Amino acid sequence: MNTITTTDFNFPGQKSVYRGKVREVYNINDELLVMIATDRLSAFDVVMPKGIPYKGQILNQIATKFMRLTEDIVPNWLIDTPDPNVAVGHLCTPFKVEMVIRGYLSGHAAREYAAGKRVLCGVEMPEGLKENDKFPSPIITPTTKADNGEHDMDISREDILANGIVTEEDYLVLEKYTRDLFQRGTEIAASRGLILVDTKYEFGKTKEGKIVLIDEIHTPDSSRYFYADGYQERQNKGEAQKQLSKEFVRQWLIANGFQGKEGQQIPEMTEEYIESVSERYIELYENILGEKFAKADISNINDRIEKNVVAFLNK
Repeated sequence: MNTITTTDFNFPGQKSVYRGKVREVYNINDELLVMIATDRLSAFDVVMPKGIPYKGQILNQIATKFMRLTEDIVPNWLIDTPDPNVAVGHLCTPFKVEMVIRGYLSGHAAREYAAGKRVLCGVEMPEGLKENDKFPSPIITPTTKADNGEHDMDISREDILANGIVTEEDYLVLEKYTRDLFQRGTEIAASRGLILVDTKYEFGKTKEGKIVLIDEIHTPDSSRYFYADGYQERQNKGEAQKQLSKEFVRQWLIANGFQGKEGQQIPEMTEEYIESVSERYIELYENILGEKFAKADISNINDRIEKNVVAFLNK
């Protein structure tokens, strides 16, 4: 099936291109950013060798929907989405931290906890928790925003401020926005029969100095969801939670001997496996947004994107 794993556009007014793990970002006249969500799949900070059909469209449309559902509480960078895989927004200077917020002991936090650690990013985690238990209140565990190919690293609020990565005045805004977005995301998830377990937000500053939400929000790549139905029963029995996130990819990689460590080989991704991941992402979309996923025409994705973006920029 057709996928988009790399782009090489030359849009009107294009100044530069930044290629992230999944998104490619085109700077237009130092005013706009054209962000293209590719079908690349990243896990353990490693990009997998094959793309996943419709993944970019799914991420872009979920993020767009949640930007619209939260713009009354937190301003964001988004202007329009001229193509299913594309978001266009204001050029911002990103903060060099990702704001991770966790409502439950899952994923990275659970792995650290199992290793005996009780402090994560300077935040204490209570004793006596089981994996996937709810924290008494959500905790913010930031990471440094890594450059291409490097691992994001845990960092504490104290170290962010001490190293001047973010000013205290700005950091207080980032914390407030993070908690407000997580609260809204939690309420929306609950209305869909889901639990928003943890997520990450990225913020930037506009030319006018306004702090805004950038990049993605509440997608299965940036967030972990559990099904609410049966959650407590599964916890009581010590069973794994039924979840909606990219964790199923990580678990498949771990089971096949890959965690992004040196010398490890990425396991073979068969056509059947790729199709199963695509179907899982569509399931994520439909559950998270509560609406049917409409597949875009992928007969020639690059041409479609170029035509739609150029038409938008020429408006």
